[in-house]
Amino acid sequence: MYSTCIKETSEVCFHGCYCCTTPFLGLPEPQTVTSIATTVAASRYDFELAMTSSIWPNSKFTNHESLPSLYDCSSNFIKSFPQYSLTNQADKIREKEYYNLTLSNHVCLDYFGNGLFSYSQQQSHSQASTSTSPPPPPKFEQPFFGISYKAVSLNTQLQYSGPESDLENKIRKRIMSFMNISEDDYTMVFTANQSSAFKLLADYYPFQSHKNLLTVYDHESEAVKLMIESSKKKGAQVMSAEFLWPTLRIQSGKLQKKIASKKKTKKGLFVFPLQSRMTGNRYSYFWMGMAQENGWNVLLDACALGPKDMETLGLSLFKPDFLICSFYKVFGENPSGFGCLFVKKSSISILKDSATTNTSIGIVSLVPAIIPTQLSEELSSAADIEEPEIEELFTLPIIESEKSGNQELEYKGLDLADSLGLILISARARYLINWLVNALMTLHHPNSENGHPPVRIYGPKIKFDRGPAVAFNVFDWKGERIDPQLVQKLADRNNISLSCGYLNNIWFPDKNDQEQKNWTVEPRTGTSSISVVTAAIGFLTNFEDVYRLWMFVSRFLDADFVEKEKWRYTALNQNIVEV
Repeated sequence: MYSTCIKETSEVCFHGCYCCTTPFLGLPEPQTVTSIATTVAASRYDFELAMTSSIWPNSKFTNHESLPSLYDCSSNFIKSFPQYSLTNQADKIREKEYYNLTLSNHVCLDYFGNGLFSYSQQQSHSQASTSTSPPPPPKFEQPFFGISYKAVSLNTQLQYSGPESDLENKIRKRIMSFMNISEDDYTMVFTANQSSAFKLLADYYPFQSHKNLLTVYDHESEAVKLMIESSKKKGAQVMSAEFLWPTLRIQSGKLQKKIASKKKTKKGLFVFPLQSRMTGNRYSYFWMGMAQENGWNVLLDACALGPKDMETLGLSLFKPDFLICSFYKVFGENPSGFGCLFVKKSSISILKDSATTNTSIGIVSLVPAIIPTQLSEELSSAADIEEPEIEELFTLPIIESEKSGNQELEYKGLDLADSLGLILISARARYLINWLVNALMTLHHPNSENGHPPVRIYGPKIKFDRGPAVAFNVFDWKGERIDPQLVQKLADRNNISLSCGYLNNIWFPDKNDQEQKNWTVEPRTGTSSISVVTAAIGFLTNFEDVYRLWMFVSRFLDADFVEKEKWRYTALNQNIVEV
């Protein structure tokens, strides 16, 4: 079993988020652990006291028109959490660098991961490159860079790297610095996206000899699904952690048995996210340590982590064999980007080529954006090319020094997150997500005979160390679930972007549990899963964003809300939304 000191420290640091802004190089002194634990305990106590008054105690709202105003809620929120004012720098960043969110009146609660650039930077970049020529068509808006697929095996890329452009070298160094990953320990490969990184690793991992694949996800992930499909083709035995209803916490006893099997064979690959991107449940680094002690190779999925989360203690203690993360270009504006696969240098030898992996689909090069003057030249010579082929032309590698110019890219999205730091970002997200959860639970159907709540939250509710995401469903006054995709569409009509997904691997201890009967359990791919709506809080999210989501969900307290929306949509002479 892993040492108690390491277990305690990893849990305190990651869940408390008040400890250190840089990882330890070794084990902390016992008195340091005690001091950290005392600070976190005090912070938890203050948080719990404030949370009870952040919305008026024992409030029950049965009509969306009875909700307190944004001004009143905001004032009460600041009064309950005076520390929130310390994060005002994030509001200034949003106002200056992401003013599009205000201009468009758009609430973005569907972004996960890290943005490389700011909206203001994107606008400046486009204006600078179009100053001497007409603007390009909208489809060719300046993207900072494009991607080009490489026909190379993963092992070749890891062992020999090959020539790296100046653009790729700078982005790689900036990302590794931001992720707090040492170039001495890890090699990084650019991939088309998160799913490509997962499949790429599965294609080269030796499941023939390392038979097991063990994953820890309370939700359906397209990337993990691709990994499972690839591993099964090699004869892998696929297992998953189970999550206990109603908290959706890991069922520790069962997972421990799967990790600490008495068999002395090479175990396989343990795939571990530090938190659920859907429910906000957070998991201890301790599971990685246990897996490593029991002969597993560990893949750390960091795609659901927010800015600066990699600066917590655990990575320095438990260096995973593999790590995957993803980056998008501009928050609220340009979700395209790329994935990153990190392989520990001492673990490269684990990966094996096979007859089907001589070249890999998914490894990419980053290429400079084509500025409009060159773009017009390319298009004039390709006037008869079909549209899809023109799109491919846009991302082809070019003679860089001549066509990309010498414009130096700044990574303002990362720089701005660095300027705020781990403690402020974590605290801001903690206040906002818990206020939102609390607010959703104050909603009640009027005159409901059966007492069914209009909102059910899956996973942690009000909790100091929950992650900045919440999974929920909306129910009508009869207790029937409203289709999550319909909720998402109606939210989008109100300029609020949400995500939909499926929870799975849930274990109900009581087969006759009434709550289980109330859930709509849908068989998908041989497992039972539950469709939900998800909202994610980022460091650019503000109080008005979460208030507007609360206000939107409260509209479902009106028994005729959905029908009214369908009528309004038809009256506007538009297509009827499918329900």
